[in-house]
Amino acid sequence: MTLASVFPHPIIQGPTAGGNNTPAQVAAVSNAGALGSLACSLLSPTAIREQTAQIRALTDHPFCLNFFVLQTPDPSPEEVEQAKAWLQPVWSSLGWAELPTPAKWCEDFSAQFETLLALRPAVASFTFGILSAEQIRRLHDAGVFVIGTITHVEEALAWERRGADAVIASGVESGGHRGTFIGAQEEATLTTFELLPLVVAAVTIPVISAGGIMDGADIKRALDGGAQAVQMGTAFLVSDESGIHPAYKQRLLAAGNHPTRLTRTFSGRYARGLENRFMQLMAANELLLPPYPVQNALTSPIRAEAARRGETELMSLWCGTGVARVRPMPAAKLVETLLAEISAT
Repeated sequence: MTLASVFPHPIIQGPTAGGNNTPAQVAAVSNAGALGSLACSLLSPTAIREQTAQIRALTDHPFCLNFFVLQTPDPSPEEVEQAKAWLQPVWSSLGWAELPTPAKWCEDFSAQFETLLALRPAVASFTFGILSAEQIRRLHDAGVFVIGTITHVEEALAWERRGADAVIASGVESGGHRGTFIGAQEEATLTTFELLPLVVAAVTIPVISAGGIMDGADIKRALDGGAQAVQMGTAFLVSDESGIHPAYKQRLLAAGNHPTRLTRTFSGRYARGLENRFMQLMAANELLLPPYPVQNALTSPIRAEAARRGETELMSLWCGTGVARVRPMPAAKLVETLLAEISAT
């Protein structure tokens, strides 16, 4: 199956978790003929149902629901206390006497998955792990097109063998979390246009290119390189319908040549964003921090308080290496602009 049979224009609005996608944004992209994506990874089943209903009230076009493939962890009290101690330079800077222990570490993926099956969106995409062949079969039985996220060829082959319909080849330039699930995350260093030809040559299913793609010329290059579509997260973060914090959006719009880098400090999993004081404070202990989702849950109240105060130096400012080229406009206008640029290239 080709991607064009699912959505006409070769552009996927990348899912950006933490409330940064909104139903209005997803619907606007899909109504423009591209594929809108809702990041469901941090949402409860109830919230997933509610936001999906809101999208469906705004569009009858296909859209994507995106998930982190996770197992709920069970860290020891000693591990949790050590992780809190490592974070003390950050939480004490907020004037706090202690860091609260989260009520839960993450949403239950199995419950999210059953919700996904019941909702039957046109497309579902996954990152952080890989589904079983049985899970993919159940999604296919529900009429769902299944996309896996990969950072090297071995992962692409694994998804193809399991029965996925397509893969997203995510270059190291990508903003937010890395999708690596085979091997060490720090070894997944291929750039977008190094990774794309390798994956296209290795698999027979459609390949979607992601990472640093910001305009029509970038899209055309990816399509000419064998991609059937691209996924663009950072480009849509500053769209009018985006749900990101105003101070975060302003940092992206003013990023210029401010460096982005990969960091484990916020979540325990490598993710790319604008370098800030949080990363610097935690740099010495970065490799010791607990893995996702424990570190992510522990830093969540810090980031929420930073957002409340508008303190971007303690927020996770996820974005890709192309952030200097973001263009603020309505999401549908961005799709229209990108299509015009592809045609003009």
